[in-house]
Amino acid sequence: MAQHTNKRATTQAVTANRLTDGDVVYFTAAGDWSLWLKDSQVADGKEDCAKLLASAQPAVSAQLVIDPYLFEVTVNEGEIIPASVREKIRMAGPTIRLDLGKQAANA
Repeated sequence: MAQHTNKRATTQAVTANRLTDGDVVYFTAAGDWSLWLKDSQVADGKEDCAKLLASAQPAVSAQLVIDPYLFEVTVNEGEIIPASVREKIRMAGPTIRLDLGKQAANA
């Protein structure tokens, strides 16, 4: 598991990088991967978070993603929000070229 995981976090989602193009992806309730955090499955509590991460592991064996890990989120009125600046940047894309990455699609 990645070193940046907050072990005290109770609400978490799973992210990884897709092997075909390196994009940041999020594990969904359907058991697949999405480019968008809003599609991710969120778990509460240590045991449920561990189960969620374990559910994502077959994608590593299938060589779909690399290094899935849990990260802390909050859910506010149905919107999933990353707790750390690192995950906010990963969610949006490059910070120096706003015309690239996911933030360009939202402009």
